[in-house]
Amino acid sequence: MQIIELLTPAYEAAWLPWAVQYFFLVGIATGAALLAVWGAWSRAHRPAAKALPLSMLVLAITALAAPVSLLADLHQPARFWHFYAHFTPWSWMSLGALLLPPFVALSLAMCAAWWLGRTGWMRALGAALLLSALSIVVYTGAEISVVKARPLWNNPWVPVNLALTAWLAAVGALLVASCWLPAGRDAQVRAWLARLGLGLSAALLAVACIWAATGLAFDTPSFHAAARLYADFPVWRASLWLSVLLGAAVLLLWCQPRRWAASTARTLALGLTVAAAAWGFRWALFMGVQGVPKYGAGLYVYRMPLGGDGLMGMLGVFGLCLALATLALWALERFPARATPAASAAN
Repeated sequence: MQIIELLTPAYEAAWLPWAVQYFFLVGIATGAALLAVWGAWSRAHRPAAKALPLSMLVLAITALAAPVSLLADLHQPARFWHFYAHFTPWSWMSLGALLLPPFVALSLAMCAAWWLGRTGWMRALGAALLLSALSIVVYTGAEISVVKARPLWNNPWVPVNLALTAWLAAVGALLVASCWLPAGRDAQVRAWLARLGLGLSAALLAVACIWAATGLAFDTPSFHAAARLYADFPVWRASLWLSVLLGAAVLLLWCQPRRWAASTARTLALGLTVAAAAWGFRWALFMGVQGVPKYGAGLYVYRMPLGGDGLMGMLGVFGLCLALATLALWALERFPARATPAASAAN
């Protein structure tokens, strides 16, 4: 009998918790950008136009906070200029370094145009912002799905799920913002957000069913890997059922806006729950999947550090968002947006 001893070296995680924050915030920013463009081209009495203050607030906060998370995830943030000095067009990460700055600039320009009351500027910027937001959606999804070594990443449904959960989180963020801005207290606006949430949740359910059906029919690598995790590891099994129960509860709430739309506390709770679910999906996708060995049995044990690369870093990003929200709300109260058809209808 021969005994073969296998030693597993310790590896640093390729994606840090900062990546979860970045993909979460930049995803919300793309959703808020799309809603802002929708509002800019809507008539003043339409819900999308009335919700412009909410869209602009969420867009400004996330467009500023997302790049901070990305720089921190680079391990050596001061070397970000290497993306430009050594451009590699076959790398989606390198392409993202070119796509992100225009998106941030256009987002802030859109917010400034709204605050100045320049409807014409908003509509002109809207076309460019729409294309830029979609480019961010494509690059962030492709950056994950091109990793062939991991079947749970290397499948066409990952970019779709990232986009849908991001836009659902944007709706949740607008619900949270509605608790502090007069525009958000409009019953028509909250009903519109409920319809958006219902449509996105239904789309996510449809995507999950299609993925499962095609996986059963063709035994796709991603479905096979997910089935193995569900069968072998209770933590993945519990996570799946928790997601199903949470999704069902949120879907029922979208269908019955009367149960929460008139209550600020319930609206806040629903918005935070939807955003937290989108964040949890990214945590499972990035950190959880990294704990699955490419070859071998069992799971790698990940212990999140308490310092800047872990817990304190994530709390710091949420603190930054809170600080930006506080500053923006103070600025809007002290220096209200200029009168435009959409803004006056919202306020």
